[in-house]
Amino acid sequence: MFLTITTTGTPERPATDLGFLLHKHPDNAQRFSTSHGTAHILYPEATAERCTAALLLEVDPVALVRRGQGKGRGGAPDAALAQYVNDRPYAASSLMSVAMSTVFKSALRGVCQALPERAATPLPLRIEVPALPARGGAELVHQLFGPLGWSTVTAEPVPLDPQFPQWGDSRYVRLVLEGELLLADALRQLYVMLPVLDDAKHYWVAPDEVDKLLRAGDGWLAAHPERQLITNRYLARRRSLARQATERLELVRLAEAEGLDVAEVDNSVDESRDTERRPAPLAEQRRDAIIAGLVAAGASRVLDLGCGQGQLVQALLKDARFTEIVGVDVSVRALNTAARRLRIADMTERQAARVKLTQGSLAYTDKRLKGYDAAVLSEVIEHVDLPRLPALEYAVFGAARPRTVIVTTPNVEYNVRWETLPAGHVRHGDHRFEWSRAEFRTWAHTVAEQHGYAVEFGPVGPDDPEVGPPTQMAVFTLTGTDAPTPGDSAPTRHDTTKEAKAA
Repeated sequence: MFLTITTTGTPERPATDLGFLLHKHPDNAQRFSTSHGTAHILYPEATAERCTAALLLEVDPVALVRRGQGKGRGGAPDAALAQYVNDRPYAASSLMSVAMSTVFKSALRGVCQALPERAATPLPLRIEVPALPARGGAELVHQLFGPLGWSTVTAEPVPLDPQFPQWGDSRYVRLVLEGELLLADALRQLYVMLPVLDDAKHYWVAPDEVDKLLRAGDGWLAAHPERQLITNRYLARRRSLARQATERLELVRLAEAEGLDVAEVDNSVDESRDTERRPAPLAEQRRDAIIAGLVAAGASRVLDLGCGQGQLVQALLKDARFTEIVGVDVSVRALNTAARRLRIADMTERQAARVKLTQGSLAYTDKRLKGYDAAVLSEVIEHVDLPRLPALEYAVFGAARPRTVIVTTPNVEYNVRWETLPAGHVRHGDHRFEWSRAEFRTWAHTVAEQHGYAVEFGPVGPDDPEVGPPTQMAVFTLTGTDAPTPGDSAPTRHDTTKEAKAA
């Protein structure tokens, strides 16, 4: 990704003052580490008459994939390749906005102690972004930047292939902005417009994004004719956040029209916004919901079926109400990782007596799983092939028969809210299916009826009024005292010790 900022000057007001305003010396090439790669600041030219600062962002595609932010996630055959082969390293996007907020932090706020008068004076600016994704084309670029005081807005469509003009244009444009603006205003406009034109963000959009939008849009967004489009796209079409932002922007617009103190009016409407915190990650919310369900059920001896690397086991160990915790997984490698995470080798004898990790397959009955207060299947069932799901149901609900079973699974309806998840893809390449709320309830009611359980449902994560929560949870409670008679065809495995040693 590449962005240049150019200004001109005179001997009295040299163009190299740009270095003071950006807090980056023109004689030095500087580099900054980011969570997605490396940002470089350099000056291709730096004279009294003309000065250009360039921001080059080298994006590490592997870092994006490791954080689940690469494109092409899901179960498509080419998903693994698409995660690495995409436009993120080359086209300006929210990654560039985040880099700008890191590298030009003071400039975005209009702060310059060395030359405060220059920071408060409009400069002749020329800003160029060679490759900018524009969902809406050059016309939308003009609609967004045209009302912001630029004398010239150039958006040249980039052809798919110059040698084959008949193929038409790509969704990328070469953007050039020219005019006299405050440097801080120009940077804040870019900070907002880059992800808006790309129509995507590489990170989860939390409620604090509303405050970021209003800070960056101070002085220009409230009166912008495309305010609604900018707000919706910047907030990833999360309607509740867009509605909140729109209401606050309307108050700002009215306050400006009546000559009132904008900050005072805005603060009086939402006094709590400065104390808002980023919501806990979904995985943490899921663990909290499961633990709350186990506590409500009065469980003390708990099975974590499909425990993976032991995150839930670790959380359960912190609560003294759980006296025995057994993690079960088919993968010996995952169990070894869980053992390192839990530091079992360093536990006291009393602590070690509370936890046990064992290898086993949920497709087979296992007498070791009988007699427990509760069992948890957290994000497990979607990894099972549908034809094999009845075997898991029998092994857990029919044979082990804990008093309480808690099941969580993704809600496929919520997938439209994940900005980096292509339409029609599942959240993880190993997911065999993802159910809607109605499908999950149908399955849960069927299992409960077959095996003598009652079932209740609850959301995990933000409960969107249109598509529901990102994770759905069912709590099964045993209603009968007699276990069903095992079927003759039910596969049985009484001891997996030998298999675990062999693995």
